[in-house]
Amino acid sequence: MALNQDKLHEFLGRAIVDFGATFNAALIRIGDKLGLYKALAAGGPQTPADLAKRTGTAERYVREWLSAQAAGGYVTYDSSNGKFHLSEEQAFAMADENSPVFLPGAFQCALAAVKAEEKLTEKFKTGQGLGWHEHHHELFVGTERFFRPGYAANLISSWIPALNGVAEKLKNGARVADVGCGLGSSTILMAKSYPKSEFTGFDYHDKSIETAKQRAKDAGVGDRIRFEVAKAKEYPGKDYDFVTFFDCLHDMGDPAGASAHVHSTLKKDGTWMIVEPFAGDKLEDNLNPIGRAFYGASALICTPASLAQEVGLALGAQAGEKRLREVVTSGGFSHFRRATQTPFNLIFEARP
Repeated sequence: MALNQDKLHEFLGRAIVDFGATFNAALIRIGDKLGLYKALAAGGPQTPADLAKRTGTAERYVREWLSAQAAGGYVTYDSSNGKFHLSEEQAFAMADENSPVFLPGAFQCALAAVKAEEKLTEKFKTGQGLGWHEHHHELFVGTERFFRPGYAANLISSWIPALNGVAEKLKNGARVADVGCGLGSSTILMAKSYPKSEFTGFDYHDKSIETAKQRAKDAGVGDRIRFEVAKAKEYPGKDYDFVTFFDCLHDMGDPAGASAHVHSTLKKDGTWMIVEPFAGDKLEDNLNPIGRAFYGASALICTPASLAQEVGLALGAQAGEKRLREVVTSGGFSHFRRATQTPFNLIFEARP
């Protein structure tokens, strides 16, 4: 065997990055839970002792944490004074929960997903699924924290306006079903922006629905949102003006059946908005960092979730527009188009 040493070293370099990143994911979660990033952002340059005192933590642990964060580029170190700080960009991504690029939720989601590694190793052998509800409870919160910044940045300002006539209907008062609502962040965002409309959030996961109800109450929109436990193929109601699926169609066992049910519950002039992870139609289109992240999530979360349900079509998180069009139109929809997109999402409009 004749090894190309340059290619080997390049590959090993990538592996070392991943090796360190695996540890760093846990350290990011620790920093998020203990408020280390927020305290560092608020307090300016600090020594490990300064940050430990500010956060009520142990200096020796904090020193090692800061060193690891600096080595990974998540924190900035000034060797002239031995202090650490967050640049404006680092603080925007790591310490500001209202930022559209807030990252700790993504790592919370990923860490929760890998806790199922032993279970999934066996599923790989049998082909059986692993339901969303069977994952560690941190997955539900982490997923919501991961998606919420993108929804907050785009849903009201660009995604809904990209749909034909929907924004005007919502302003005037419309009936809306948010299917697969999870902890309710998308439903709450819409209810806050369109006070004349009536919203119902549906999710099969009862614990998520309990949390969504409390969050709606805390947000002051509990009187304008109902949350109910229901599956995508069975949620109740007719004559909805607007139905939304946020990052969940590909997780369903029978997405074509869900499409048919949406079709049966919409008004003739109603609209279905489908938000899905960004993906090209071909594998080679997705061999990039974003595709890698979504394929990873799909292997650990999305595909097992679908395989645990009836039909088990297992679209996966990188299904792509062509495959999604086939699923949606098989449910009876005659109109399907890409309304808009972001680097992380595709937003589709379907109408009867």
